[in-house]
Amino acid sequence: MSQESARSPQARPAQGATDVVVIRGRKVVPGVVEGEALVTRDRISGWGGVDPRTGTVIETRHELRGQCFTGKVLVFPGAKGSSGWSAQFHVARAMGTGPAAWLFNEMTTKIALGAVVSHAPAMTDFDRDPLELIRTGDWVRVDADAGLVTITRKS
Repeated sequence: MSQESARSPQARPAQGATDVVVIRGRKVVPGVVEGEALVTRDRISGWGGVDPRTGTVIETRHELRGQCFTGKVLVFPGAKGSSGWSAQFHVARAMGTGPAAWLFNEMTTKIALGAVVSHAPAMTDFDRDPLELIRTGDWVRVDADAGLVTITRKS
């Protein structure tokens, strides 16, 4: 079974959806996957910011508080907090509650390690800002191997 078929959620873009945007970026973790986008302009804290058992953001003042990232393409500026960040996302992967893919703007050692231990395709260094182009609910295909992100707008 390919990584793409193993991680692709059941939902698909709506029939007749035609607004498609493609951006280019740099591969951090290889792989190809597609799924619904979950977008935040807030940095994500691992330790105390997410519940890896449920794949939910639990940080008190975070705009995604209470929302589940399991199986979603997580689009965010970067990580914040301590080195425990990667441990939380490693546990999420082990429990099957991790994101399907990661798209982020700022590469740090925290996020690099977190992306690697999650085993989910991850990209950064985009030619256009994904936070400006992708909205929660859009269908996103992440081809980290080719350095391409294809965004199909939610109708």
